[in-house]
Amino acid sequence: MTDQDPDNRLVRAYNEMMQGIREAFDTADTETSDISLTQALQHARDRVVEIGELTVEESEQISSFIKRDINDAAEYLMEASAEFSEWLMLDIEVVERKIVDLFLSVADKTKLELDHLQQTNRAQSVYFSGEVTGPGTLECINCGAHAAYTTTSTIHRCQECNGTEFKRAVVKRLPE
Repeated sequence: MTDQDPDNRLVRAYNEMMQGIREAFDTADTETSDISLTQALQHARDRVVEIGELTVEESEQISSFIKRDINDAAEYLMEASAEFSEWLMLDIEVVERKIVDLFLSVADKTKLELDHLQQTNRAQSVYFSGEVTGPGTLECINCGAHAAYTTTSTIHRCQECNGTEFKRAVVKRLPE
């Protein structure tokens, strides 16, 4: 892919917005003031629009992808009390550590806020080909095939059935 590829540009913007969210939380921590995910996301959105990385509409679209991904991560962590690596269904060593650390820091700081948003964001838990997603494993809604993403990526059609709709894959634990 070239730098002019729209998918590549949106993936970079997703990562920049996640970094902006983390910076907003870090700044709030050092200033001992609380900041919500909504405020941090707005700050990140404004920044990428201001520097010309995205249009306002694109920043809103990426924001919805980020909210969906963070909501899914926080929801799984709250319900299953599992390790984040299990939710990812990936060997953590394979995943770019910087992206995982960034994703974890944002997910951890937003658990309470996302618990509240959980009821309103249920519809955002469906992933579509062409959208951008953070690291993790998606399951094709049509055939159940898994697609593992080790870093922020554009979601591709299912390799098994050419499906376009996905959900986060659920880890099935074996009895000990």
